[in-house]
Amino acid sequence: MNVQGRATLRLLDKADKQIRKLPRSVKGAVYEFQYKFRDNPENPGLNLKILEGVQGGRLYSARVNKDYRALLLHAGESDYVLVAVRPRGEVYDNLERFKHQINQVTGGIEFIDMEVVESATASAEPGTGQGHTDPAEQAGQDVPAEPAAPDVPAEAPRPLFADYTRDQLRELGVAEALLPLALKVTTDEELYGLVEYAPSLTEDVLLRLADGMGFDEVLEEITRPVATSETVDTSDYSAALARPATRATSEDTDIQAAIEDRFSRWKVFLHPAQHKLVRREYRGPARVSGGPGTGKTIVALHRVAHLAARLPPGRSKEILFTTFNKNLAADLRKRLLELGGQAVVDRVEIVNIDKLATQIVAETGRTGRRRWIDDQKALREWSDLLTELGETQWDAEFLHAEWNQVILGQAVNSRADYFRARRAGRGKRISRAQRAEIWQLVERFTMRLDEKGLWTHRQVAELAARIQSEQAMKIATFEERQDREGAQMLQHLEQSWANLRYPYRHVVVDEAQDLSPAHWKLLRALVREGDNDLFLVGDTHQRIYDNYASLSSLGINIRGRSARLTLSYRTTRQILGSALGLLGEESWDNLDDSTETLAGYRSVLKGPRPEIRGFDTWQAELDALAETVAAWEQEDRERAAAAAEAEGEDGAEQEQTSIGVAVPTRDMVSEVERRLAREGVRAAGIGPEGPRLDDAVHVGTLHRFKGLEYRRMAIAGVTRGLVPGRHIDQFREDPTRHEREVQRSRSLLFVAATRARDTLGITWHGTPSPFLPNTATDSGPPGADQVDGALFARGDALF
Repeated sequence: MNVQGRATLRLLDKADKQIRKLPRSVKGAVYEFQYKFRDNPENPGLNLKILEGVQGGRLYSARVNKDYRALLLHAGESDYVLVAVRPRGEVYDNLERFKHQINQVTGGIEFIDMEVVESATASAEPGTGQGHTDPAEQAGQDVPAEPAAPDVPAEAPRPLFADYTRDQLRELGVAEALLPLALKVTTDEELYGLVEYAPSLTEDVLLRLADGMGFDEVLEEITRPVATSETVDTSDYSAALARPATRATSEDTDIQAAIEDRFSRWKVFLHPAQHKLVRREYRGPARVSGGPGTGKTIVALHRVAHLAARLPPGRSKEILFTTFNKNLAADLRKRLLELGGQAVVDRVEIVNIDKLATQIVAETGRTGRRRWIDDQKALREWSDLLTELGETQWDAEFLHAEWNQVILGQAVNSRADYFRARRAGRGKRISRAQRAEIWQLVERFTMRLDEKGLWTHRQVAELAARIQSEQAMKIATFEERQDREGAQMLQHLEQSWANLRYPYRHVVVDEAQDLSPAHWKLLRALVREGDNDLFLVGDTHQRIYDNYASLSSLGINIRGRSARLTLSYRTTRQILGSALGLLGEESWDNLDDSTETLAGYRSVLKGPRPEIRGFDTWQAELDALAETVAAWEQEDRERAAAAAEAEGEDGAEQEQTSIGVAVPTRDMVSEVERRLAREGVRAAGIGPEGPRLDDAVHVGTLHRFKGLEYRRMAIAGVTRGLVPGRHIDQFREDPTRHEREVQRSRSLLFVAATRARDTLGITWHGTPSPFLPNTATDSGPPGADQVDGALFARGDALF
């Protein structure tokens, strides 16, 4: 080896996971090591030397401190890849444990510590695989003793991949060294242990096969998008380092950020298996669905960047990137800027859908001097109108929803049209005479708003959809006449007709489940029907607003162009399992007159089990919440301070607090903020525009956490009568409507729980919410331990 001058040092994928688990003092030594190594790898203090007992002659060790050694793969010239940091004894006592190779399918570098993988597989918790655990036993309940069975040899469990050969797994890209282990695993927990430190393609392939995907499907969707078209020289590590399949930090200076695990790092990372969704040519509208943390928004961001890169020079804003939530729209702008830079952002209109509708209506001069009111104020106006009229047959909530979803949603402009309007999913059947009564009340209500100079966002969306639909009809008429009469006809048309065009070439929608029928009509009219026109991402299990739509009935046909993401990259499987238990057994729609499930939805991330606790009173719960949050904040500050100290930067900018506290009501938000302040914790409420402060614990209602992400989440007040609210009892006579309200409440709780990446705590007082598994009885509140065990038993059984 002839090393002279500076060297480059990159970090191989998954090595950072192991390094982050090291003691703080060792991580600090790793920070110092990387600088010394880059500056001079021959520094005598580093003691860089080749590990003679490892195949290939490319693996080196170097001194991090007196107890730990860095393992470095020499890719050629001055290029090195940091593949692991291990205790000194582990490095030299068993060199055969270390395996490295160039994958023949992808051409990327892979490193495996067989002892770590085998240990993780062997230490998988017994009884937590599918079908191996009694829920009562997990809940801590007494299980009756089984009668003694005859002395019959137990049948060996069937391996998960018994239907596949070694050659098939190799063709899919599974690492050669892991083939024997892969063919032996029999439970999901053993599989999780195997893939935790396995190369990423091996992880993806095995998890998808375990989910039930067939060989051909995995080959097409997982392996081929990352396979190289080049002839792979398994001895050329320099060429392998340059390939995208070698998932290492792109620059050697990125290694510090990777080890520090900055939370924002995951906000633009596109998993290789998702590249195909981003780059595919779609012959019409397409949709990507998936549970929280599966990367839907990241797919949408990369899709926008991909479309922007293909635009011809010309008009600046030719892509619309929209969503329902104002907070999320602002976050999308920031993330797209981080991903693609200003050049991409300049080609994209990033705006929430109601603001876009307002702009369209304002350009026509039809807004006048009206004031906007939200749904809550509109409901109060409905209630006041019904009181003044002495109307008791219809309630405000029903009429408001009928007006929004049917009349405004379908752009119904006359009583005759209302008689013919579809009311699928609205629940209560109404006669022709009742429709006439409702239409009369709607007319009175809209007149009331006109007289007061008020307007709802739904009204604006419906008007914007009509304006844009009329524009689209003019474009169609113009193009039809042009085809029929030729270019000469331009001379006979007004200039305004000749300048007609669709505002956008492409529309990308995030959180698609939150949009109303009027929104979808508007979007359909904003872009020409054709290739790559509409790209939608969303999850109906996270619908927290009262918006329901059938896309096909609105002229948006996604059938045959839908994909589902099943692997969560954000949430641990402990949190995920518990959150899924909160959803219950209801059936969710798929935005197209069919149903959707989260079957096969899983995570390979591992963390502590969520904690759920019950208290006698709200005050006792509040005190415990403040104590817990203060402890979390202290731990986070100590971790950040230790990292800054290890870097030798006393004034270094530390990572912002990443703790959220969700509660059911606005009053509880204020109470939590005051109680945290007394505990010495800086807290900030989340308003319509987002958190008031960044560097603070964020407190808000369950609704406010839509689209946000935190390391730690506390959900308080998960109490009967609050989650769900008592108001839904009035809908019991209308089963369909009641079911929707229950689903919406479950979705709120599910969304809040899945905002957490590492730590989740759920608390209640008095009587727990019936959404907590095994508490949906009227026999009184079970003890905290009982609810805790039931929740975890249900969550674990799903994985």
